[in-house]
Amino acid sequence: MTPSPAPQAQLDRRLGTADAVVIGLGSMIGAGIFAAFGPAAKAAGTGLLIGLALAAVIAYCNAVASAQLAAQYPLSGGTYVYGRERLGPWWGFTAGWGFVIGKTASCAAMALTFATYAVPGPVWLQRLVAVAGVLGLAALNYRGITKTVVLTRILVGTSLTALAVVVVAIATGGGATTANLGGWGALTSGGIYGTAQAAGLLFFAFAGYARVATMGEEVRDPRRTIPRAIPIALFLTVGIYLVVACAALLAAGPRGLANATAPLIAAVDAAGAGAVAPVVRVGGALAALGALLALIAGIGRTTLAMARERDLPTWLAAVHPRYRVPHHAEMALAVVVSVLVLTTDLRGVIGFSSFGVLVYYAIANAAALTQDRANRRWPRWLNVLGLLGCVTLVATLPWISVLTGLAVFAAGLLGRALILRGRSR
Repeated sequence: MTPSPAPQAQLDRRLGTADAVVIGLGSMIGAGIFAAFGPAAKAAGTGLLIGLALAAVIAYCNAVASAQLAAQYPLSGGTYVYGRERLGPWWGFTAGWGFVIGKTASCAAMALTFATYAVPGPVWLQRLVAVAGVLGLAALNYRGITKTVVLTRILVGTSLTALAVVVVAIATGGGATTANLGGWGALTSGGIYGTAQAAGLLFFAFAGYARVATMGEEVRDPRRTIPRAIPIALFLTVGIYLVVACAALLAAGPRGLANATAPLIAAVDAAGAGAVAPVVRVGGALAALGALLALIAGIGRTTLAMARERDLPTWLAAVHPRYRVPHHAEMALAVVVSVLVLTTDLRGVIGFSSFGVLVYYAIANAAALTQDRANRRWPRWLNVLGLLGCVTLVATLPWISVLTGLAVFAAGLLGRALILRGRSR
C-alpha cells in the first residue's frame, strides 16, 4: 500500500483587518512617495498628476480582483494560486514568476531608496548600507509575522509624521508657487505616451496591497478581512499621494523632481524649508524600510506557494517549525536582493518591477473574470478595465524595462518547460 504524502506545513492565521491594512500601507507609502515621483516627472512633467490618477484607477481594479479571488482562495501565493485554479498551471506560473521577479526588483528599489535618504554620501557607501538593511529585515521576518506587523506599524506611523512635516513645510516655506505647475497645458505636455509611462512607473507605488492577498494563509477570517483591508489601504494611500504630489510639484516643479535622487528633499529645499530636510531623510529611510519589510514577507509567501507546486525548488517550501515562516525562501530572497543592490540603479529597477507586477495583475484580472456569481463581489467590467489597463501600461514602460522583462519572462517559461519535459521522461 502506497503511503499517503506527508501534510504540508501551514502558516498560522494571526492577522486581523487592522494588521492587514497596516501591512498594505507599509508596502505602498514607502514605495511611491519617496521613490517613484522622480522617474514619473521625467516621463510626463506635471502630467504625472494625470498619471497618478490613471495608476490609481487601474490599481483599484486590480485591488478588487485580488480581494475577490483571495476571499475564494485564502492561501499563500496570491495570483499564482488564482491563476492555477482559474486559468491553468502555465498562467499561474507566469503570474507567480512575474510577482517574484518584479517584487524582488522592488526590494532592491526600496533598499536603495532607504540608503539614498539615510546616507547622503558616496554611492558605494549607500549600497553597503542598503545591503545591511536587507539582511537586517530578513532576519526580523525570520522571527515571525507578528513581529513584522509590530515594526510595520511603527514605520508607517513615523513615515506619515514625516510626510505631514513635508507638506506643512512646503506650505509655509514661502518658495512654493503655482507657476511651477506650468498651467493647464503642462498637464498634457508629456503627451499620451509620456503620461501613460508615468502611470506605469507610479503603479510601482500602488502594488503594495498585494502583500495582503499573498498572505491569505495568515489572515483570520480571510473571506471577510481581505476584501475589506485591500480597498481601505489603497484609498488611504491614494489620498496621501495626491496631497504630497501636489505639494512637491508646487515647490520644485517637474524638472526639479525629475533631476533629484531624493525628490522630497529637493522639494523642501526648493520651498525654502531646508531646515526640515533631516526629518524628511529619516521619514524617507523609515518608509522605505517599511515597504521593504512587507515586500520580503509577501515574496516569501509566493515563493513558498510555487515551491509547494514544484514550480521552484522544493527546498524553498520549508516552513520554520517554531516561527512558522517560509525561512528558506526569505533567506534566498535576501541574497538575491543584496546582489541586485550592489549591481543596479534605482530608476532601472523601478521600471523592471512595474513590468513584472503589471503582468501579474493582468492575470489576476483575467482570473477574476472567470469567477461565478456566488464568489463575485464587484462587477466584471472592472476586471476588463483592469486587464486592458495593465496591458496598456506594460507597453508604455521605458523600452529597456520592456526588453529586460520579456527576456526574463522568456527565461522563466523556458526553464519550466525544460523541467516538465525532464520529469515526463
